[in-house]
Amino acid sequence: MTEPKLNAVGQSIQRRDGLGHVTGKTIYVDDIKFPDTLHLKMVRSPVPHALIKGIDFSEAEKVPGFVRALTHEDVPNNIYTILKLIGVGPDEEPVLAEDRVRYQGEQIAAIVAESPEAALEAAGKVQLDLEELPAVFDVEEALKPGAPILKEWGTNYFVYEGHHCRRVRYGDVEQGFTEADYIIEGRYQTSPIEHAPTETTGCLVKPEANGRYTVYTNTQALFFSLDNSALILNLPFNKLHFVGGTVGGGFGGKVDVIVEPIAILAAMKTGHPVRYVFMRDEEMRVSSTRGAWRMYYKDGVMADGRIVARQVTSYADAGAYNRHTPYAVTKHAANVAGPYNIPNVHIDAHCVYTNRQPGSAMRGFGVTPASFALEVQMDKIAETIGMDPWAIRFVNAYRNGDIKPHRKEVEDATLIETMQAAAELVGHPLPEEYKAMHSNDREGGNHG
Repeated sequence: MTEPKLNAVGQSIQRRDGLGHVTGKTIYVDDIKFPDTLHLKMVRSPVPHALIKGIDFSEAEKVPGFVRALTHEDVPNNIYTILKLIGVGPDEEPVLAEDRVRYQGEQIAAIVAESPEAALEAAGKVQLDLEELPAVFDVEEALKPGAPILKEWGTNYFVYEGHHCRRVRYGDVEQGFTEADYIIEGRYQTSPIEHAPTETTGCLVKPEANGRYTVYTNTQALFFSLDNSALILNLPFNKLHFVGGTVGGGFGGKVDVIVEPIAILAAMKTGHPVRYVFMRDEEMRVSSTRGAWRMYYKDGVMADGRIVARQVTSYADAGAYNRHTPYAVTKHAANVAGPYNIPNVHIDAHCVYTNRQPGSAMRGFGVTPASFALEVQMDKIAETIGMDPWAIRFVNAYRNGDIKPHRKEVEDATLIETMQAAAELVGHPLPEEYKAMHSNDREGGNHG
């Protein structure tokens, strides 16, 4: 049999956009210029939680170069629809704040001016009448009776099919704990992480003679952003022409549809091209982060290393609004037990609202914190029972045909083969029994 020719694996492939990057010829949103472009800057909340009693633009209007202000009353459908297109709701984040703000830096009003400097000066002169409210910043505190409530439905958590959390139930975890030789527990915490792209979030909108709007944007999700912008502005989809291009760093942070709708609205109201680009401090303070997670593990383990019960209670800090966190929690719940064949699993994964800036997507969001916590827990198990950390993973590794806790059959597992290859690469000697393992050892699986 002739060996197949590998065109990519093991080869050095030149990036399609690499030459433009290193020669400085790549075009970014900030490189695109049009005559008479106006600039948009945002009036943001100085506090994490407050009622909005009034907004006074009188001093802002005196700034030379001021063109106009925009409030929630100008937005046709003043609600972000970020998850609507994948059937996850309710939609609950305003494009521009209406009666209250729920995190420091939340968008309240937009200022459009002839220069970035004028827009920034005018935004700084807007007077806000705010009645500050108690705030909550910890996920478990947010779920306690008496905590400040952020949501109009009266709780600080997202509801999954009538439940206060995303639940997974498989086997009898209490029976597993009773049978186990060891009970091993761990608490794991991650913090919010800013994506810190070299190019800050932004777009440039140009009204066209045919009544359409061309949007030059560094979004990572071009059609997703177009569709959501059209829904917010009550525009036919064909009235918008989104032009993407090179994204100067995103990592998931540029899938949020934040700058485009309000910039398009400003262009509609003024008839001018409008640029809305985050300043560096805005990118750090108000763009959505990888959300923080807190995870509690309780494992029942036999003396030979088999995990017979795993209970996980986890809390995702969504910040003040959904963004992508309810979806992330579903992914998290499906992965937090790990790639291991455990007969009894009990998972409660909570999506919690706090007065922090909203969390959102970032490389494997929902799954990445689960992987961190569960693998540290695996090391803790190995140390507690006096077993090699490699061995604990081989003993419990799932095979093809096994059933995951959320009732999905394992296919093309390759976990064992990956660990074998990794051990060889780093020079870690494996016992012959682990070298002989393969992912079809238990074909047909444990369907108990």
